[in-house]
Amino acid sequence: MKEQNYRNHRKFYPPHHFIYLPILIVLEIFGIYKITDDPGNQLTWILFSIVIFLLFYLAFMTRQHYALGLQNRMVILEFKQRYFEIFNKRSDEIVDQLKFDQIAALRFTYDDEFKELLEKALQENISGDEIKRSIKRWRADLLRI
Repeated sequence: MKEQNYRNHRKFYPPHHFIYLPILIVLEIFGIYKITDDPGNQLTWILFSIVIFLLFYLAFMTRQHYALGLQNRMVILEFKQRYFEIFNKRSDEIVDQLKFDQIAALRFTYDDEFKELLEKALQENISGDEIKRSIKRWRADLLRI
């Protein structure tokens, strides 16, 4: 692989970026044009344009959904790594006892509070929001999407 730099750091998925989305854009423009150009079939072209817009929106939102799903997996992996570093043992059983919002909230704690709030989450089943409200010294996460 070539060395990454500013000019080549972007990634494209050609079928999506250079075929599917451009076709949808062209079809949307065509549909909007036909609404004004073909008054006899105006309702048909309005429906056509709505369907094309919905397909475009769905493609965009699916991409966002995949990114957030992947990010959530990484949050869980980060929790497992941190748990191992602090307690020097596997976290599989602990992860099964926690909800995702609890795991995500624990990311904002430093190690001393992590232990305390983890124990509280396991014993009292406090929510992720309650964990966040209990944090005395906040550890920022500026990379979350």
